[in-house]
Amino acid sequence: MDTDRVKRVCIIGASGKLGQYMVGHALERGYEVVGVCRERSVPKLAAFEGRMTVVPGDTNDPEVIRRAVAGCDGVLTVLVPWGVRQYASGTAQAVLDHARPGARLVFSCGWHITRDGKDKYSRLFVLGVRIATVLAKLVRAVELDDQVEACRRVFASDTRWTVVRGSSLEEGESQGLPVWSRHVGDPVLAGNLTRRVDFALFMVAALTDDTLVREAPAIVGCRTPSALAHAEGSRT
Repeated sequence: MDTDRVKRVCIIGASGKLGQYMVGHALERGYEVVGVCRERSVPKLAAFEGRMTVVPGDTNDPEVIRRAVAGCDGVLTVLVPWGVRQYASGTAQAVLDHARPGARLVFSCGWHITRDGKDKYSRLFVLGVRIATVLAKLVRAVELDDQVEACRRVFASDTRWTVVRGSSLEEGESQGLPVWSRHVGDPVLAGNLTRRVDFALFMVAALTDDTLVREAPAIVGCRTPSALAHAEGSRT
């Protein structure tokens, strides 16, 4: 997609850490930004007051999403598996139903999501996901299985989607655009660490990268040892 074709962008989950970074990147690119977040979280966007439009409401509310994405060329969605009421899948479905035809839809999730079953996870990673899933269900705070369902619906859609799968995250200044691979377990991803600000950068950059349409890139920081080794190997 030509950069000139992206004028108005909706960021769903704008008040979170990743969302705020995406707002900043989008504004830097000159996009008109509409943000969606729960009403009690609106104050978190105070730093952007006057520079963006905020639509308060639950992100799995179809009417809220319908109003927010109207006229948007791209939609950036943080798939948050809050609670046990199908929050992530409801959010994804609302975006799929109401985004304009041809809009670029970019979703965020973790490495635990697999598109084709070819990802290779370490035993420690698998164990960690299983423990997190069980504990989350016990406290009824997070529903990781629903995030899997949300991505299944995206993968099955005929929209111009990208699902960005993030590694472990850390705070810090930007190191640049992360590198990506189609499958977790590929050597370039071994570093398993990305700056959150750069995760957001990749999300925003995906809006105008047609090579990522209907891809589920797993990303890692461009300054991790594995990424640097991959870059050196490519040069030699």
